[in-house]
Amino acid sequence: MSVVDDFNAYRSKMNEVILSKDNLALKRFFALDQQMYREGALDVRTKELLGLVASMVLRCDDCISYHLQKCHEAGATTEMIYEVFAIANMVGGSICIPHTRRAAAFWEELLQSDGSDPKAGD
Repeated sequence: MSVVDDFNAYRSKMNEVILSKDNLALKRFFALDQQMYREGALDVRTKELLGLVASMVLRCDDCISYHLQKCHEAGATTEMIYEVFAIANMVGGSICIPHTRRAAAFWEELLQSDGSDPKAGD
């Protein structure tokens, strides 16, 4: 199993556990989180790129992996992802470097998983 597959399996399993407990506040939070990343004044890809930079600055590896996957699904290019990495490191400082390494490895695996390698363009 790959890092991407492991991440997705664990995330799905634990989300099911959490949501099965019928905690209204948590269910509302999960729903709000989903709504934030829908198409609006900003397109989905832009919102996911923003989520990625925020996650990197906040140093949440699970969030970074999640947003990388969503960025990939939304058609983000490698060039876009590395600009996000640069911004996150500028804003967050050198503490973000280890997260950038793990994010780069996750991104490479996403690209290999479907044979794509978007490097430039929209």
